[in-house]
Amino acid sequence: MKESKDELAQIEEASRKGPLGKAAIYTKLSGPGWLQSAITLGGGSLAGALYLGVIAGYGLMWLQPLAMICGIIMLSAIAYVTLSTGRKPLRQINTHLSPLLGWSWVVATIMANMVWAMPQFALATAAIQQNLFSERIPTSTIVILLFATALFVNHLYQSGGRGAKAFDIIIKLMVGLIVISFFAVVITLTTSGNINWGEIFGGFAPNFSLLFKPAAGFADIIASSSDPTFWKEYIADVQRDRIMTAFGTAVGINMTWLLPYSLLKKRWGKKHRGLSIFDLSIGLFIPFFLATTCVVIAAASSFHLKTGDLDPGAGAATLQEIPAIEQSIGEFKKQNPGDEKGLELLIASSTKALPVADHKLADMLVGRDANSLAITLEPFAGETVSQKIFGIGVLGMALSSIIILMLMNGVAFQEVFGGKDYQPGEKDSASKTKKLFFIGCGVSGLAGGCFELLWSGQSRAALAIPTSVIGGSLIPIAYFTFLLMMNSKKILGDSRPTGRKRLLWNVLMAAATVIASFGSVWVLIGKANFDKWKGMTPDSWLSVIPVVGLFILVVLFVVGTLTFIAKERKAD
Repeated sequence: MKESKDELAQIEEASRKGPLGKAAIYTKLSGPGWLQSAITLGGGSLAGALYLGVIAGYGLMWLQPLAMICGIIMLSAIAYVTLSTGRKPLRQINTHLSPLLGWSWVVATIMANMVWAMPQFALATAAIQQNLFSERIPTSTIVILLFATALFVNHLYQSGGRGAKAFDIIIKLMVGLIVISFFAVVITLTTSGNINWGEIFGGFAPNFSLLFKPAAGFADIIASSSDPTFWKEYIADVQRDRIMTAFGTAVGINMTWLLPYSLLKKRWGKKHRGLSIFDLSIGLFIPFFLATTCVVIAAASSFHLKTGDLDPGAGAATLQEIPAIEQSIGEFKKQNPGDEKGLELLIASSTKALPVADHKLADMLVGRDANSLAITLEPFAGETVSQKIFGIGVLGMALSSIIILMLMNGVAFQEVFGGKDYQPGEKDSASKTKKLFFIGCGVSGLAGGCFELLWSGQSRAALAIPTSVIGGSLIPIAYFTFLLMMNSKKILGDSRPTGRKRLLWNVLMAAATVIASFGSVWVLIGKANFDKWKGMTPDSWLSVIPVVGLFILVVLFVVGTLTFIAKERKAD
């Protein structure tokens, strides 16, 4: 309690100081925003930024900052509701809105914590083996070290007191290390003359046409191809997937779960509402903006419209999707069933006859990973920056995400299985559920450690598609739920915003919810490949899942709206 009183005294002192003095005090008190940063700066954000740089160069520099602004609007609303009531949001949602909304939120969070831990373990292992040390280090040894490190850091979080302070410092240092590592790469590229800052600054101006058509750099080569219409549509589809990957990894469903419980753990209350918004800005937006911007810049300068880093014919599989080639392959299979050798010869001769432009376009669209970027940067940045410093940044991204994914799962297990007596931050009730916290941590960490068994080939699709669909479809529901809570007299009472403040909150939250909903529906429709519904193969079943996601999205919107109206009438 003493710590809470000290914080309140510092907040009151900050209110009497100027902007710089207030910012300095708030920065010292910040914490939950850095946890959000540690989870969002993971493999998903790295891959999203890489994809954007490869497919659109500097043209989509604005996308991830916009996604994060939408996320911070909603996270600020979540913080406002939590700090105004001082109560756990799951119980509030189940009581005052609908249990269907609450339990959908927590189930999606647990699924995301388990499945998305796998690529983080894979990314950290790759950074250690490929960038920092040697591939001779056994994967099992790395996994054990990662798991043990994450479990120890979470022990500090759970222990409270000095341990919790040490946890906050570790997270801030890791986030800072990530940003500095990628910043060093961009500075080195700048001094070597490989970056055009005029184009970069121009890329921050929103260009929504890139949602529907290829980046301008593809125009000339598409015009020289065998089928310009096909390539325009194909590249636009790939670009759409890259855009939504980057947008969706900015704020995930589990981040909306983490924030309220981390606020309650710190014993923040109504007087901390202004601090919480500043905390999200300084701890989440700025590190995310700097790190992802640096990765986009590095990827765009290294890969956009370039194929020099690839083996000849790296994108050959894409050529088979050109309508003329696809038709020839289909006819040959009908006339010569089982003739695999003849089919290979047909594909080779058909693709070889295509113009050079087709081959270049197919290669330009090949995805790259973090190690590909590090290797490409080496001639410009040198081995120390490209391999070691870049590798430290990638390892920091992955490890910080592993720590927070395990933490979120521990908190989710406490809330789901801990009973009504569980109150974050209260030692007596927390001691009863300490085992549940570490069980939840262990479940997420063990799932992540099994990435080699469960996160490869068809198994990756089987896990990633339903989780991304469920999480993606529920992100707008999480936003919508807190939009309803912000307008609920029954939940907020006298703390419900009024007048212009309420109007401003609703405009911002509605805009963020609409953007998130549009993105989710866009992706779900794109993933629902109705041509695959013929037959009962595993691939066919996977293509049905997005339609289920759309159905869930509609049902939850309807249920949330109707229950909100009914219960608010009773409150009035």
